[in-house]
Amino acid sequence: MSLEDAARTAVDQCMGLAADESCVVVTDDERRHIGEALYDAAREVTDDATVARYPVGDQHGEEPPEPVAAAMKSADVVLAPTTKSLSHTRARGAATEAGVRAATLPGITEEVMVTGLDADYRAIGEHCVAVLEQVEDADEIRVTSPQGTDITFEPGDRDWLADTGLCHEAGDFTNLPAGEVFVSPENANGRYVVDGTMMPHGLLTPGETLEFVVEDGRVTEISDDDIRSQVETAAEEVGDDAYNLAELGIGTNTAVTELVGSVLLDEKAGGTVHIAIGDDAGIGGDTDAPVHLDGILREPTVYADGEEVDLPEVER
Repeated sequence: MSLEDAARTAVDQCMGLAADESCVVVTDDERRHIGEALYDAAREVTDDATVARYPVGDQHGEEPPEPVAAAMKSADVVLAPTTKSLSHTRARGAATEAGVRAATLPGITEEVMVTGLDADYRAIGEHCVAVLEQVEDADEIRVTSPQGTDITFEPGDRDWLADTGLCHEAGDFTNLPAGEVFVSPENANGRYVVDGTMMPHGLLTPGETLEFVVEDGRVTEISDDDIRSQVETAAEEVGDDAYNLAELGIGTNTAVTELVGSVLLDEKAGGTVHIAIGDDAGIGGDTDAPVHLDGILREPTVYADGEEVDLPEVER
């Protein structure tokens, strides 16, 4: 699969762009070539395609310039290959609330795009449904791992969501490459140990881990200085909300057989779990923060009300 083929998969299979619809590709100076590939694919379908490009932001979750936000809200379909994530921004939320079908591709590279979109998204959807059926009615989700993770989540009244990569209905939102089932829990307590991928470090070396302690839904201890600094910077703006335990996600994309150091791709890897700190307003929570930091666990075991969850199997 080439970059052009991957772009067509995103436009046609994932977004279902039609000839009578408008498409805005939001990108930045570092992801320009990917933005242009998506624009070219959109132009094969519709005459109403536009590129909105701006300088690279300072951090994930930072709002785009107002003209870009306005363009996002006015389109039928938005594709956003950007260096810093727009997934958890008010601009993206306002667009989908207005009925826009949107896909963000934060930190996307050509390798990640080609790998992650060379997949059968119908099969990914089936994996999502299978996991969702096991967890969506549980009062308590427990995650453990050989690295020392033992943390319990209480979803409460918040809904589990499935990111299948199929974004065909008004207001749908997906993260490409896709493949995960996730929730913003109302409460969480315990310890989790990241041994996969987490920014700003990327792919951790074998034996390297990052440890976090969570009490009453807040991260109270962070073992890594760089990650702690990111959260402290966000806390200068929003206070304790920056320490919110934002997300529990389960990867369902069985086409991802190796972690590559991209959170965008690695969090979708079948059979992995990712846990995030910070903003959850865009995924069913009530915390608006300028940071959303996912950490990926390679070898999780997940229990729903004490019953082990059957995760998608991938040989690594």
